[in-house]
Amino acid sequence: MDSLKIFIDTEFTNFFEPKLISLGMVAESGEEFYVEVPFAFNESSDFVREVVVPMLNQYPNSYCPHSELPLRILNWLQIVRIGQHPVEICYDYTTDWELFVSALDYSVPAWVTPRNVDSETSDFLLADFWRRSEENGSEECEHHALSDAKALAYAFRAKPTTSI
Repeated sequence: MDSLKIFIDTEFTNFFEPKLISLGMVAESGEEFYVEVPFAFNESSDFVREVVVPMLNQYPNSYCPHSELPLRILNWLQIVRIGQHPVEICYDYTTDWELFVSALDYSVPAWVTPRNVDSETSDFLLADFWRRSEENGSEECEHHALSDAKALAYAFRAKPTTSI
């Protein structure tokens, strides 16, 4: 078996000194993880204040103090991990990976590896995900970490490996 792919997205305070606000993860097997952490509202960009902040507090039990974050993430990863197989954390923006590593207090297990899937993500499928969500009256919305992780998983299409 190949590694289990887990698609992630984060929301963060600003582009200059990004600090985590929320983390969404979706395993290719369907399990989901979502947390929101304390953050400094005054360090957030106008965009974050206007678009991201109003979408917070939608999921019960999603609040997580920074001190509990590494343990909650690792526990979930171990639950969804299949046997001793590795886990690939798939992201489309480098800051997502950096904030994930920071959330683990810079102690990423050896069985967890990063994979930037930006070039393996279909813009057509991303647009289709958001169109279908809107048509179905879904609560999925862009710039919410869990929704964006779901969209990334939906739009991912691995590039074929070439053999020599």
